[in-house]
Amino acid sequence: MLKPYAKYKSIPELWITQIPDNWSYRKIKYLFNERCEKGYPQEPLLVASQNMGVVPKDVYGNRTVEAQKDLHLLKLVKVGDFVISLRSFQGGIEYSYYQGIISPAYTVMAPKEEINSGYFRHLAKSRMFIELLQMCVTGIREGQNIDYTKLKNHLIPIPPRKEQDQIVRFLDWKLAKINKLIRVKKKQIELLNEQKQVIINNAVTKGLDKNSYTKDSGIKWIGNIPEGWNIRRLKTVGEAIIGLTYSPADLTDENDGMLVFRSSNIKNGKIVFGDNVYVNCKIPEKLITRIGDILICSRNGSRELVGKCALIDEKSKGYSFGAFTTVFRTQYPEFIYYVLNSYILKNIMGLFSTSTINQLTTSILNNIRIPFPPYDEQRKIVSFLDEECSKIDIMVSKIEREILLFQEYRARLISDVVTGKVDVRGIEIPEYEAVPDDVTEDEFDGENAMDDEAEEAEVE
Repeated sequence: MLKPYAKYKSIPELWITQIPDNWSYRKIKYLFNERCEKGYPQEPLLVASQNMGVVPKDVYGNRTVEAQKDLHLLKLVKVGDFVISLRSFQGGIEYSYYQGIISPAYTVMAPKEEINSGYFRHLAKSRMFIELLQMCVTGIREGQNIDYTKLKNHLIPIPPRKEQDQIVRFLDWKLAKINKLIRVKKKQIELLNEQKQVIINNAVTKGLDKNSYTKDSGIKWIGNIPEGWNIRRLKTVGEAIIGLTYSPADLTDENDGMLVFRSSNIKNGKIVFGDNVYVNCKIPEKLITRIGDILICSRNGSRELVGKCALIDEKSKGYSFGAFTTVFRTQYPEFIYYVLNSYILKNIMGLFSTSTINQLTTSILNNIRIPFPPYDEQRKIVSFLDEECSKIDIMVSKIEREILLFQEYRARLISDVVTGKVDVRGIEIPEYEAVPDDVTEDEFDGENAMDDEAEEAEVE
């Protein structure tokens, strides 16, 4: 059981009011130099990620649009530097594990010897420090960024150097244990989702009657289908509609605009609210969601996320959807939704796997050939899948709640230790294996949904 320090003292700061009596405090500008070095086009391109820190683009994966020109204008980042990115006010300042170059829109902070980079790495991702960052933003909504001229004049706690080192060792050890537990839970979810996809695939390609006569579908990855079924192209059973194109000037707040669904609003086959964007511009009636629409991620920095989809229901009708998404409007929404969640779409992805842009075009979507049973049989399949998938979804939700509890404990532990609410001096740190945070594709999608669109616009 961790205990507080014996004595504390006040600190003249908004985000933290007291620190251990043996700690000091200083303004950020006296602990870091702002690095503004340019002219290194040969250096590797770096990406600032809330979950991985600052890493090379090829380590991060194919999730962002790569700059192709004016590389000499990008800022140099060295190992141990910190980067204030577009999303830092949401997830903290990012630590750089590599040397390279990054967007000139970002602020690069080079720590002085007085501070252990590892200590600030944890402090910069703590809840209390993120609250400070949110006090230093300029702009509105998606145009927000951190004003470093404000941030650098705020105070941060400085433990004695040996104590900083101990805090880093303690947190790295504890976080390794927590991250290992989270990985086990995420693996359980992965296996359950694979099981669900097998059930879906078998139902929409083979039907529910295992003894029915079959015939060759003529499609390699589908194989035989029940004799009474047909093969149809999607364009014969519905319409693919590309989403709304809007400019940064159209962005507004909830009270003055229309919600526009993006890739990050699709999670685990359902519409989620939370990472919302609102626009104030003319929106055609055709681009307003209706019950039964299938919202599809048709373009994304991550190839693995292209094709994920969700059914529009009563709660999600009456909104618009962005240009990186597509709505498929059909008389057979539930069955088509399950088809798009089978292996069929994954196999179709090969049609554009060599493209430099991860995109499911309306042409590709319209020409996907799918097994198409009689309507009565579709209803039986949908009813069966609703029941079977619901059982798995309940198990997944339970595990996700367990993961959330681990993540909340991890965040609270970091904040308590780096701000001196608990004392970790004298704690013996055993040998341990480092286990980094295991980030899912959907977590990447949440942090980069708007960044991808912004970077794409910049490149074009």
